[in-house]
Amino acid sequence: MDLHAFERSLQAPEPPVALPPLLRALWWDSKGDWERAHTLAQEVGGREGAWVHAYLHRREGDRTNAGYWYRQAGRPAPGGSLDEERREIVSALLGDVPPAATV
Repeated sequence: MDLHAFERSLQAPEPPVALPPLLRALWWDSKGDWERAHTLAQEVGGREGAWVHAYLHRREGDRTNAGYWYRQAGRPAPGGSLDEERREIVSALLGDVPPAATV
């Protein structure tokens, strides 16, 4: 799957079965279900989980909480749009682009 296939999958009522939890979280976020997305994201540890968690709190408007999670992810808080960041994360998780190195 690539970014375009991920975005096409948003036409369906449920995410593809094979999507791992962080991509399912971003899928639900794309569909407007922040709560379901957040529940999935907070169950995944590591830097990738922290990045998705940070993005979700940024979308929520909680910049303080988002800042904490960006630090856990080893990433600066982005200045671009939320949609751009979501696409960047999806692409990175799918292996379409290497995640930006920070720290």
